[in-house]
Amino acid sequence: MSRLLERIAPLLGLTLALCASGAGADQGPPAEPGIQDNSFLIEEAYNQDFGVVQHISSWQRGLDSGSWVYTFTQEWPVPGPRHQLSYTIPLLRLAGEGTKFGDVALNYRFQLAGDADSRVAAAPRLSLSLPTGESGRGFGLGHFGVQVSLPVSVVLRPRLVTHFNLGAVVTPSAKNARGDQAGLFTYDLGASAIFLAHPRFNVMLEALYVDAESVAGPERTERTRILFLSPGIRGAFNFASGLQIVPGLAFPFQLGPDRTENAVLLYLSFEHPFRKRP
Repeated sequence: MSRLLERIAPLLGLTLALCASGAGADQGPPAEPGIQDNSFLIEEAYNQDFGVVQHISSWQRGLDSGSWVYTFTQEWPVPGPRHQLSYTIPLLRLAGEGTKFGDVALNYRFQLAGDADSRVAAAPRLSLSLPTGESGRGFGLGHFGVQVSLPVSVVLRPRLVTHFNLGAVVTPSAKNARGDQAGLFTYDLGASAIFLAHPRFNVMLEALYVDAESVAGPERTERTRILFLSPGIRGAFNFASGLQIVPGLAFPFQLGPDRTENAVLLYLSFEHPFRKRP
């Protein structure tokens, strides 16, 4: 833990300092379109614009075990920002088990309030988790699951934006590697502060608390409680065609009695128009 803190201390200090300066001074608005829907652990409340699709890749690797999780998400407006459909495909590498696909998620999100240009926005999401992963080897839960989430985004200052998440997942009959079954309930709370140091460069601090159940035996569960803190940065490359490429880097570390290991996270997003307004 001390070794990880030494590595990320400069980034964490810069994150806190820049967020504090953004909260204390009302600077002018960004001079060009910036980065909005590209956080790593926390979900923003901004649906895709009309005719714009986003392709999101995220890769997170444990610093000790070498296990990693890669996810690919594609978000589509249906047909405009009021409604959004997406899917998430995970690929996992587990120590001693190899590399396999996990449980695929199908997502619907409704823009309940505001939009990307509003001071306050809210966009509840409903997701269905499909049992596509191999539960016998730890790559899935072996049953359908349902997730509900409420992301809320608030612009505090022209250069300081915050995001808040509240979510829960219910899996009625999950399985562990031994084949034992039990119903699971997991919930999470999250918040983040994003400082727009430049329209195309942001400094981030995300916090996510997860209270999760896992199958411990036949109709028996155990709980794990972990707080993730994740300082990070992200940048953007804008092109005349409307394509925006956003790479990012973060160092999620864990707090709490049930913590396992810390990680490094790489992020890459491609967002571009695929149709024009009629």
